Amino acid sequence: MAAASLSHLLLAPKPRTHPNPWRLPSRWGGSATPLPRRRRLTPAISAAASDLLSPAPSLKSRLAAGDTLYGLFLLSFSPTLAELAALAGYDYVVVDMEHGPGGIPEALACLRALDAARTPAVLRLPEASAVWAKKALDLGPAGLMLPAVESPAAAAEAVSYCRYPPRGVRGAAHPIVRASAYGLDDSYLSRCEDDTLVICQVETAPGIAQVEAIAAVDGVDVVQMGPLDLSASMGYLWDPGNRKVQATLREAERKVLEARKKKVAGASDGNAAYLGGFAMPNDPPEQLKLRGYHMVAGAADIAMFRKAALDDVKRFREAVMEIGEEGDEEEGEKEEKENDGYWSE
Repeated sequence: MAAASLSHLLLAPKPRTHPNPWRLPSRWGGSATPLPRRRRLTPAISAAASDLLSPAPSLKSRLAAGDTLYGLFLLSFSPTLAELAALAGYDYVVVDMEHGPGGIPEALACLRALDAARTPAVLRLPEASAVWAKKALDLGPAGLMLPAVESPAAAAEAVSYCRYPPRGVRGAAHPIVRASAYGLDDSYLSRCEDDTLVICQVETAPGIAQVEAIAAVDGVDVVQMGPLDLSASMGYLWDPGNRKVQATLREAERKVLEARKKKVAGASDGNAAYLGGFAMPNDPPEQLKLRGYHMVAGAADIAMFRKAALDDVKRFREAVMEIGEEGDEEEGEKEEKENDGYWSE
C-alpha cells in the first residue's frame, strides 16, 4: 500500500491508556503493588503475516528503486474485482473514472477493497480539473492520472491541482477527509505531496510534440502514453497499429527514456518523468517492458471478462457429440466426467 493510504494507521499498535498496566494503586496508601506477570501466549508470526503487518512501499519509492510496475485498469467499478486483482498480484490498479461508469462514491468502494488487500490505487480523472483532483485526492489514493495533457503549461497546472497553497490550488479539508484518516493522521500534510504519484497522460499529436518538455515539468512523476487517443488524433481511429502512429509513439518514448537516463546518470538536474503506457493487441505488455517502460498497464477488467466469456460460450457451442460416442465411453471415463467439479451434492 502506498504511504498515502490508511494501512499504516489501521495496523499500528494501540497506545497504552495507563503509564504502566502492570501496576495498580495500592489500597493501603500511595505506593503501588505490582501484579504478577503472565507469560504472553502470542503465537509465532509467519513470514507472510509479517509482510502484511510491515509498512508497504509507495509507488514512488518502488519506481525510484528501479522496479517495473505492472497494473490493471478497473472499469467495472466492482470492489470484488478490485480485490481479486489485488490478490492476483498486480502492483497497482487504476480505477478509471474517465471511461468507466462510476464516480466518486463508486471509486471509494474500490479504494477500500484495494486498501484492505494492500494494493495501491490510482484514480484516473474524467478531466484534468481542480474540482475533480480535489475530490479524488481527498479519498486517499496512491496517485492520480490526469488525461489529455498537451503542453508544459497544462502539465504544471495539473500538478498545481495536487498541491496545497502556496505551491498549488488544492482545496484544504485535510482535518476531515479519508486521505488523512479523517483527521487522525497528523503526518498527512507533511508527506502527502511527496507520496502522491502524479501521472500526466500524453495522448494527442500536440501533446506528443511537446512530450519532452512535459516530462521535465516539476511535479510530473510519470508521462503516460495513450496509443488509442493518439491514433485518433492523427486520423487513424480504426488503425492504432498504423506505422505512422507507431513511429510517433516510439520517438516520444525515446525522448522520455533518454531524459530519465540522463537524470539517473547525474547529467541533468531538472525533473525527468518515468514512462508509463497501455498495452495493445499489436503491442503487448512484454514488449513495453523490454523497451524500458517503468509502468505498464496490461489489461482492463472488462476486456478480460469479455474474452473469458466469449471463449467459454465458444467452447460450449462447438462441443458436438458424435452418434454412439456416449455409449462407447468406458465406465471410468463416465465417472470422471460426473465428478469433474461442475456438480456437487
